[in-house]
Amino acid sequence: MTTFVAMLRSVNVAGRNRLPMADLRALMSSLGFEDAATYLQSGNVVFSGTGTPKAVGRAIEEQITAALGLEVPVVVRSRRQLQKTVEHEGFSRPDVDPKTRHVTFLAQFPEAKAVDGLVALEGQFGTDRFEVVGCDVFLHCPGGYGETKLNNAYLERRLGVVATTRNWRTVLALADMAGVPVGEQEA
Repeated sequence: MTTFVAMLRSVNVAGRNRLPMADLRALMSSLGFEDAATYLQSGNVVFSGTGTPKAVGRAIEEQITAALGLEVPVVVRSRRQLQKTVEHEGFSRPDVDPKTRHVTFLAQFPEAKAVDGLVALEGQFGTDRFEVVGCDVFLHCPGGYGETKLNNAYLERRLGVVATTRNWRTVLALADMAGVPVGEQEA
């Protein structure tokens, strides 16, 4: 059995895609996953099961559509993948407020050409910074995520892959729930 973290995009946001977390946990159980625990009301769930992250995400998406009639993209990371994200600590410096740090989780590796195109735009986002590392985009948004041009929709368009973004505090909470040592990380 592997521990996974599933992050659903755009559930319970502004009254759209209503999905009570109890229903999400029940849905996970119906798929044969175990020990489902949710975090916040925004579609974060940690659970145990078998399969690849991609196959698990596809199964969750299909079940949400079949059972609830919702089209919700799901990005899944294994415990090991999430540990690598936390260990990378994008923009973890004493001069960077942890509240300004985010991670955009990509559903798959973007094409190198798309990453190169995004990197070529570096410096055109004011004080906002980014770093693409595999299937993660680490963000530093000093003015707040709500004000950045480097939002989820922009990164999806630029990189050509499904994505969902979480703040650093949520990343660390999910990592902790998945049994990833978070040490002295600042939330």
